Formats: sequence, C-alpha cells, structure tokens
Amino acid sequence: MLVLSRHRDESIIIGDNIVITVVDIRGDKVRLGIQAPTEVPVHRQEVYEAIQRERQTQANGDQAASAS
Repeated sequence: MLVLSRHRDESIIIGDNIVITVVDIRGDKVRLGIQAPTEVPVHRQEVYEAIQRERQTQANGDQAASAS
C-alpha cells in the first residue's frame, strides 16, 4: 500500500485519467473528490462489497436454476 500525505486542495493522480483531491478535512474525516471516466466505477468499500455479495448470490441462484 502506498501511503501519501496531502493537504486540503492537493491531489494525487492514478494512471492518466483519475484524479483524487482532498476537498475538506474536518476532525477525523476527510472529504475526497474523485474525477474518473464514466466507464470507471467508483464506490465506497462497503458499497462495493455489498455489490459483490449480491452478484455472488445471483450467480449461485443462476447455477441452481440451470442445474434443475
């Protein structure tokens, strides 16, 4: 894992087309702005994990349906 320090309004760039900017810092929370192409999905980790669980559940259901 790469760990970087950034101040408010400073950015990091991932690849050629993803920019992450520190928008605000309040106490122990940091607000990030993310610029990415529309074809690149951007999710909070807990949302991403929920999507993965739902896909797995659907895949298991599809396998059970085709086995019958």
